[in-house]
Amino acid sequence: MRGLILIGGTAIASLALIVVGQPLLRQRHTQINPSTSPVTLWRHYRWSTDPEQRREAALSLSHRTDDAATRQRLLAGQGWGRSALAAVSVQRQADNAAALGQEQKAAAHWRDLLRRFPSSAASADAHYHLSARNPDLQQQLRQQQPAHPAALDSAVRDGDGLHLARWGPNHPGAGPLIRAACDRASRPEPSAADRNILARALAARGDGAAALQCLQGATPEPATMLAIGTALLHGNAGQRAQGQALLLQLTQRPEASAGGQGETLALEAAAQLSAPLKPDPALLAAIPQPVRDRSADVAAAEVRLGQRQDAEAVLQRWPAAPASWQLQWDLAREALLKGQWQAAARWLGAIPASKLPEPLAARQQFWLGLAKAKQGQRAEAEAIWQRLIKEHPPSYYTWRAANRLQGTPLPSLLQPSTEASTAPQPESSSWEPLNSGDAEVDTLWRLGLTKAAWETWRSRHPEVEASGLASAPSPTEGLVEGQLRLARGDSWNGLDRLWRSSLRLVDDDCPTRERLHRSQHPRRYEASFAEASEAAGIRSELALAIAKQESRFSPAVTSPVGAVGLLQLMPATANEVAGRALTRDDLEQPELNARLGSRYLAWLLRQWNGNPWLAIASYNAGPGAAGSWRSPELQTDPELWVERIPYPETRLYTKKVLGNLWAYLNPQGLVCPPLR
Repeated sequence: MRGLILIGGTAIASLALIVVGQPLLRQRHTQINPSTSPVTLWRHYRWSTDPEQRREAALSLSHRTDDAATRQRLLAGQGWGRSALAAVSVQRQADNAAALGQEQKAAAHWRDLLRRFPSSAASADAHYHLSARNPDLQQQLRQQQPAHPAALDSAVRDGDGLHLARWGPNHPGAGPLIRAACDRASRPEPSAADRNILARALAARGDGAAALQCLQGATPEPATMLAIGTALLHGNAGQRAQGQALLLQLTQRPEASAGGQGETLALEAAAQLSAPLKPDPALLAAIPQPVRDRSADVAAAEVRLGQRQDAEAVLQRWPAAPASWQLQWDLAREALLKGQWQAAARWLGAIPASKLPEPLAARQQFWLGLAKAKQGQRAEAEAIWQRLIKEHPPSYYTWRAANRLQGTPLPSLLQPSTEASTAPQPESSSWEPLNSGDAEVDTLWRLGLTKAAWETWRSRHPEVEASGLASAPSPTEGLVEGQLRLARGDSWNGLDRLWRSSLRLVDDDCPTRERLHRSQHPRRYEASFAEASEAAGIRSELALAIAKQESRFSPAVTSPVGAVGLLQLMPATANEVAGRALTRDDLEQPELNARLGSRYLAWLLRQWNGNPWLAIASYNAGPGAAGSWRSPELQTDPELWVERIPYPETRLYTKKVLGNLWAYLNPQGLVCPPLR
């Protein structure tokens, strides 16, 4: 009897443990991320049986609150252990103590951080703050973590232009200091090697003339010749000639055909000389034959110049070269505009879609479908367009494919409805893993500690190598860096990185393509655009689409021709719309710029009876120019009408804005099949 009671009691106790323990286990194994609710975070912080999860909850909560006293309570005692999060906890304790005016306590935390975690990325701030009283710490910081933002801030503070040239030429405040370091009067006077580093940094900033002057007679190293020559190509006629001479000289060096870095630099120089749509034949002829034979860029240029007739052989030999991708499109576009559908289809099929980056593959597939349809092969065209819509995220070409298949139009841009402008969503609602390949960075990102994630990534991925040779990130690194920059509020550089990555990532998986797509379509200043668009009578998605293309959501940016702000308004246009004189500071205010830009967009739409093609082209080129391009083709084949726009900038602009618009109208993005 006692045995039965004992067995029964044990079973009941076990069942109770299972019932009570399952929620605790689920809680323990639930990963915290920016989508985790505050209620859940507080529950983890107070009751989790996992001390690491309690710390993660404390860090995430401390990041979300603006109250320094609350942060102090949350962070207290979280610096235990030797993990990276322990270092971050101490770092945040120091920052918070400083915010409360507790300087001695902050200094104690900084010293504790240096003692326990001397080589962690978090310790860079400790080096920076304590170096005012101990200059040796400053040198340690620049030696141990030279590319960390704290090290670069330290270099700006101390006027160390050479360090900035080597590790962060585009860091805020770096430009004047790098130029000052080139001065002969600087002490100590730069060596020839240092002058090469300084010159490359100025070239990386786009100032080829200053870079050339910085050499002061020093012999340029091959990497310096490439950097300066490339920068000079974007200057005036005299500077372009100087740049071409430097690049040509680089291709003619003995090591240009010997493999290794010498050949790599020579091929890049040849690519720069081949870049214009109609390059100088004399320059190409002066490139040594061994270099020309290895260069896809030179081969593509010779095809454009009519110097070789084997375009298909070029595409087959270098299917992975960006020069081949561009040549394929140039040849196909020429045939499309002439109505040579069979030839267009042949060129479009010369490089398989699987060998192209996603945006170029989408373009290829749309036009291949149109070429088939024009030849009467409707079923084949429809199959191509259906596959395009299914396998690619929303874009200009998926919209045009849907329109060709089902007549899918854009909604009226002049009649916003309640569905047109959804309420702004918090940043956390769209959170997804970073997948950077760096576990520490990924953890910091997951906890919402984007500043710490960015600084850790930046310290491990410098802009420039110790040699001073610029090291462009790989497409995958560019995707990570772009997301981190966006999270830190740097929309200008973040979106640029993402765009460049999208044009180089080939054969990436569906989740990566969708992640890249969503990252490129943030909804910055959404509340301002929603209010301004409603007042103007247009859809807010159109204003977002324009802002992304015009300013990359950077309110203080000014174009070379003087356009200002989020929607890049010309001062004269803004004054006319506002009915009063405005200053540049006025136009840099996001709310005012959004209001004026939305009103101008509404005026353009009304002028063109709601036609989005003409309204968007007018926003870039002006109503007069856009009006002169009208033709019946705008109604029958609008895609071909866009390709006939004589201004290349407006042609690309119109397609990009319409693609942005379609993406914002379809926020669900690409639906990827579940992973097995």
